[in-house]
Amino acid sequence: MKIALMDSGIGLLAAAAAVRGLRPDADLVLSSDPGSMPWGPRTPEDVTARALDVARAAADHRPDALIVACNTASVHALPTLRAELEPALPVIGTVPAIKPSVAGGGPVAIWATPATTGSPYQRGLIRDFARSVAVTEVPCPGLADAVEHADEPAIDRAIAAAAARTPREVRAVVLGCTHYELVAERIRAAVRQPGLPPVVLHGSAGAVAAQALRRIGVAPAPSAEPAGSLTVLLGGRTAELPEAALAYAEGRLLGAVSTAR
Repeated sequence: MKIALMDSGIGLLAAAAAVRGLRPDADLVLSSDPGSMPWGPRTPEDVTARALDVARAAADHRPDALIVACNTASVHALPTLRAELEPALPVIGTVPAIKPSVAGGGPVAIWATPATTGSPYQRGLIRDFARSVAVTEVPCPGLADAVEHADEPAIDRAIAAAAARTPREVRAVVLGCTHYELVAERIRAAVRQPGLPPVVLHGSAGAVAAQALRRIGVAPAPSAEPAGSLTVLLGGRTAELPEAALAYAEGRLLGAVSTAR
Protein backbone atom coordinates (compact mmCIF):
# COMPACT_ATOMS: atom_id res chain seq x y z
CA MET A 1 0.00 0.00 0.00
CA LYS A 2 1.30 3.43 -0.96
CA ILE A 3 -0.21 6.81 -0.04
CA ALA A 4 1.01 10.04 -1.64
CA LEU A 5 0.55 13.49 -0.17
CA MET A 6 1.08 16.84 -1.86
CA ASP A 7 1.40 20.43 -0.68
CA SER A 8 3.32 23.57 -1.51
CA GLY A 9 5.66 22.83 1.41
CA ILE A 10 5.81 21.01 4.73
CA GLY A 11 2.15 21.53 5.61
CA LEU A 12 1.64 17.94 4.47
CA LEU A 13 3.56 16.63 7.50
CA ALA A 14 0.52 16.57 9.78
CA ALA A 15 -1.58 14.46 7.40
CA ALA A 16 1.41 12.22 6.61
CA ALA A 17 1.97 11.58 10.32
CA ALA A 18 -1.73 10.81 10.69
CA VAL A 19 -1.53 8.25 7.88
CA ARG A 20 1.58 6.78 9.51
CA GLY A 21 -0.34 6.45 12.78
CA LEU A 22 -3.26 4.65 11.14
CA ARG A 23 -1.15 2.43 8.87
CA PRO A 24 2.51 2.24 9.88
CA ASP A 25 3.03 -0.27 7.08
CA ALA A 26 2.03 2.16 4.33
CA ASP A 27 4.71 3.49 2.02
CA LEU A 28 4.48 7.29 1.87
CA VAL A 29 5.33 9.68 -0.96
CA LEU A 30 5.61 13.35 0.05
CA SER A 31 5.55 15.67 -2.96
CA SER A 32 5.97 19.45 -2.62
CA ASP A 33 7.55 22.46 -4.28
CA PRO A 34 8.74 24.79 -1.50
CA GLY A 35 10.56 26.98 -4.01
CA SER A 36 7.17 28.17 -5.30
CA MET A 37 5.76 29.10 -1.89
CA PRO A 38 3.53 30.75 -0.92
CA TRP A 39 0.63 29.61 -3.09
CA GLY A 40 -2.00 31.71 -1.32
CA PRO A 41 -1.32 35.02 -3.15
CA ARG A 42 -1.11 33.34 -6.58
CA THR A 43 -3.96 33.34 -9.08
CA PRO A 44 -6.22 30.27 -9.16
CA GLU A 45 -4.78 29.37 -12.57
CA ASP A 46 -1.21 29.54 -11.27
CA VAL A 47 -2.07 27.49 -8.18
CA THR A 48 -3.74 24.88 -10.38
CA ALA A 49 -0.72 24.64 -12.69
CA ARG A 50 1.69 24.24 -9.79
CA ALA A 51 -0.54 21.75 -8.02
CA LEU A 52 -0.72 19.67 -11.19
CA ASP A 53 3.07 19.55 -11.43
CA VAL A 54 3.39 18.44 -7.80
CA ALA A 55 0.58 15.89 -8.18
CA ARG A 56 2.04 14.43 -11.38
CA ALA A 57 5.39 13.95 -9.68
CA ALA A 58 3.63 11.99 -6.94
CA ALA A 59 1.51 10.02 -9.42
CA ASP A 60 4.66 8.84 -11.20
CA HIS A 61 5.37 6.74 -8.08
CA ARG A 62 2.09 4.86 -8.60
CA PRO A 63 0.41 5.45 -5.22
CA ASP A 64 -2.96 3.97 -4.33
CA ALA A 65 -4.32 7.37 -3.26
CA LEU A 66 -3.28 11.03 -3.32
CA ILE A 67 -4.04 13.40 -0.44
CA VAL A 68 -4.10 17.09 -1.39
CA ALA A 69 -2.80 18.23 2.01
CA CYS A 70 -3.19 21.92 1.20
CA ASN A 71 -6.25 24.09 1.68
CA THR A 72 -5.30 26.50 -1.12
CA ALA A 73 -4.74 23.70 -3.64
CA SER A 74 -7.97 22.02 -2.58
CA VAL A 75 -9.92 25.25 -3.12
CA HIS A 76 -8.53 26.03 -6.56
CA ALA A 77 -7.16 22.85 -8.10
CA LEU A 78 -9.14 19.87 -6.78
CA PRO A 79 -11.58 19.59 -9.73
CA THR A 80 -8.69 19.72 -12.22
CA LEU A 81 -6.64 17.19 -10.27
CA ARG A 82 -9.56 14.80 -10.10
CA ALA A 83 -10.38 15.25 -13.79
CA GLU A 84 -6.83 14.23 -14.74
CA LEU A 85 -6.04 11.54 -12.16
CA GLU A 86 -9.30 9.83 -11.23
CA PRO A 87 -10.61 7.17 -11.31
CA ALA A 88 -7.22 5.47 -11.59
CA LEU A 89 -5.89 7.47 -8.61
CA PRO A 90 -8.33 8.55 -5.87
CA VAL A 91 -7.74 12.20 -4.91
CA ILE A 92 -8.68 13.36 -1.40
CA GLY A 93 -8.94 17.09 -0.73
CA THR A 94 -8.58 19.05 2.50
CA VAL A 95 -11.53 21.06 3.82
CA PRO A 96 -11.41 23.25 6.95
CA ALA A 97 -13.11 21.42 9.83
CA ILE A 98 -15.89 23.98 10.21
CA LYS A 99 -18.72 21.44 10.49
CA PRO A 100 -17.32 19.54 13.53
CA SER A 101 -16.17 22.78 15.15
CA VAL A 102 -19.73 24.01 15.67
CA ALA A 103 -20.91 20.85 17.45
CA GLY A 104 -20.11 22.43 20.83
CA GLY A 105 -22.25 25.45 20.07
CA GLY A 106 -19.51 28.05 19.58
CA PRO A 107 -18.41 30.74 19.36
CA VAL A 108 -15.84 29.63 16.77
CA ALA A 109 -12.82 31.27 15.16
CA ILE A 110 -11.33 30.20 11.84
CA TRP A 111 -7.61 30.86 11.51
CA ALA A 112 -6.59 30.92 7.85
CA THR A 113 -4.28 32.64 5.40
CA PRO A 114 -5.27 36.15 4.33
CA ALA A 115 -6.15 34.81 0.87
CA THR A 116 -8.59 32.27 2.31
CA THR A 117 -10.06 34.52 4.98
CA GLY A 118 -13.23 36.11 3.65
CA SER A 119 -13.07 34.10 0.42
CA PRO A 120 -16.32 32.92 -1.20
CA TYR A 121 -15.17 29.34 -0.53
CA GLN A 122 -14.77 29.85 3.23
CA ARG A 123 -17.88 32.01 3.49
CA GLY A 124 -19.80 29.20 1.75
CA LEU A 125 -18.64 26.65 4.32
CA ILE A 126 -19.68 28.99 7.13
CA ARG A 127 -23.08 29.50 5.52
CA ASP A 128 -23.61 25.77 5.01
CA PHE A 129 -22.40 24.48 8.37
CA ALA A 130 -22.35 27.28 10.93
CA ARG A 131 -25.47 29.37 10.42
CA SER A 132 -26.52 29.22 14.09
CA VAL A 133 -23.05 29.81 15.58
CA ALA A 134 -21.04 33.00 15.92
CA VAL A 135 -17.97 32.67 13.67
CA THR A 136 -14.98 35.01 13.52
CA GLU A 137 -12.62 34.78 10.55
CA VAL A 138 -9.06 35.46 11.69
CA PRO A 139 -6.41 36.16 9.05
CA CYS A 140 -2.92 34.95 9.98
CA PRO A 141 -0.45 36.80 7.74
CA GLY A 142 3.01 35.27 7.72
CA LEU A 143 2.21 32.25 9.87
CA ALA A 144 2.39 29.61 7.13
CA ASP A 145 5.72 31.00 5.85
CA ALA A 146 7.13 31.14 9.38
CA VAL A 147 6.13 27.52 10.00
CA GLU A 148 7.58 26.48 6.63
CA HIS A 149 10.98 27.84 7.61
CA ALA A 150 10.74 26.91 11.32
CA ASP A 151 11.37 30.57 12.11
CA GLU A 152 10.60 30.53 15.83
CA PRO A 153 10.44 34.31 16.46
CA ALA A 154 8.26 34.82 13.38
CA ILE A 155 5.95 31.97 14.45
CA ASP A 156 5.57 33.56 17.89
CA ARG A 157 4.79 36.97 16.39
CA ALA A 158 2.24 35.65 13.91
CA ILE A 159 0.46 33.51 16.51
CA ALA A 160 0.37 36.38 19.02
CA ALA A 161 -1.09 38.74 16.41
CA ALA A 162 -3.78 36.23 15.39
CA ALA A 163 -4.59 35.47 19.03
CA ALA A 164 -5.10 39.18 19.64
CA ARG A 165 -7.71 39.18 16.84
CA THR A 166 -9.50 36.15 18.30
CA PRO A 167 -12.46 37.02 20.55
CA ARG A 168 -11.99 36.07 24.20
CA GLU A 169 -15.22 34.04 24.27
CA VAL A 170 -14.21 31.70 21.43
CA ARG A 171 -14.40 28.05 22.48
CA ALA A 172 -13.13 26.39 19.29
CA VAL A 173 -10.56 27.32 16.66
CA VAL A 174 -10.53 25.84 13.16
CA LEU A 175 -7.02 25.52 11.74
CA GLY A 176 -7.73 26.50 8.14
CA CYS A 177 -4.20 25.93 6.82
CA THR A 178 -2.36 22.63 7.05
CA HIS A 179 0.83 24.36 8.19
CA TYR A 180 -0.93 25.58 11.34
CA GLU A 181 -1.44 22.03 12.61
CA LEU A 182 2.32 21.75 13.13
CA VAL A 183 2.13 24.47 15.81
CA ALA A 184 -1.26 23.54 17.22
CA GLU A 185 -0.25 23.47 20.87
CA ARG A 186 1.36 26.90 20.60
CA ILE A 187 -1.89 28.21 19.14
CA ARG A 188 -3.91 26.59 21.92
CA ALA A 189 -1.69 28.21 24.56
CA ALA A 190 -1.93 31.62 22.86
CA VAL A 191 -5.75 31.69 22.81
CA ARG A 192 -6.33 30.23 26.26
CA GLN A 193 -8.08 32.61 28.64
CA PRO A 194 -7.57 32.53 32.44
CA GLY A 195 -10.45 30.88 34.21
CA LEU A 196 -11.84 29.23 31.07
CA PRO A 197 -11.37 25.68 29.74
CA PRO A 198 -8.77 25.19 26.98
CA VAL A 199 -9.95 26.06 23.50
CA VAL A 200 -10.68 23.05 21.29
CA LEU A 201 -8.67 23.01 18.05
CA HIS A 202 -10.03 21.45 14.87
CA GLY A 203 -7.56 20.38 12.20
CA SER A 204 -8.06 18.25 9.10
CA ALA A 205 -5.12 15.82 9.18
CA GLY A 206 -6.85 12.93 10.92
CA ALA A 207 -9.98 13.20 8.80
CA VAL A 208 -8.19 13.23 5.45
CA ALA A 209 -5.95 10.33 6.50
CA ALA A 210 -8.99 8.26 7.45
CA GLN A 211 -10.78 9.24 4.23
CA ALA A 212 -7.79 8.14 2.14
CA LEU A 213 -7.93 4.69 3.70
CA ARG A 214 -11.69 4.48 3.13
CA ARG A 215 -11.29 5.45 -0.52
CA ILE A 216 -8.96 2.51 -1.15
CA GLY A 217 -10.90 0.09 1.08
CA VAL A 218 -8.23 -0.36 3.74
CA ALA A 219 -8.89 -0.48 7.48
CA PRO A 220 -6.66 1.23 10.07
CA ALA A 221 -4.11 -1.14 11.61
CA PRO A 222 -1.92 0.73 14.11
CA SER A 223 1.17 -1.04 15.39
CA ALA A 224 4.14 -0.16 17.55
CA GLU A 225 6.80 0.23 14.85
CA PRO A 226 6.55 1.98 11.47
CA ALA A 227 7.43 -0.36 8.62
CA GLY A 228 6.54 1.66 5.53
CA SER A 229 9.10 3.53 3.46
CA LEU A 230 9.28 7.28 2.87
CA THR A 231 9.94 8.99 -0.45
CA VAL A 232 10.40 12.77 -0.48
CA LEU A 233 10.02 14.75 -3.71
CA LEU A 234 10.98 18.43 -3.83
CA GLY A 235 10.11 20.04 -7.13
CA GLY A 236 9.73 16.55 -8.59
CA ARG A 237 13.19 15.34 -7.54
CA THR A 238 13.96 12.79 -4.86
CA ALA A 239 15.42 14.44 -1.78
CA GLU A 240 15.69 14.25 1.97
CA LEU A 241 13.15 15.78 4.30
CA PRO A 242 13.84 19.52 4.52
CA GLU A 243 15.75 20.45 7.65
CA ALA A 244 12.86 22.64 8.80
CA ALA A 245 10.58 19.59 8.84
CA LEU A 246 12.65 18.08 11.64
CA ALA A 247 11.78 21.01 13.89
CA TYR A 248 8.33 19.46 14.31
CA ALA A 249 7.30 16.21 15.99
CA GLU A 250 5.51 15.07 12.83
CA GLY A 251 8.65 15.56 10.76
CA ARG A 252 10.82 13.71 13.26
CA LEU A 253 8.35 10.81 13.28
CA LEU A 254 8.49 10.53 9.51
CA GLY A 255 12.24 11.10 9.40
CA ALA A 256 12.78 8.08 11.61
CA VAL A 257 12.05 5.91 8.55
CA SER A 258 14.79 5.57 5.96
CA THR A 259 14.05 7.55 2.81
CA ALA A 260 13.29 5.29 -0.13
CA ARG A 261 15.42 5.58 -3.24
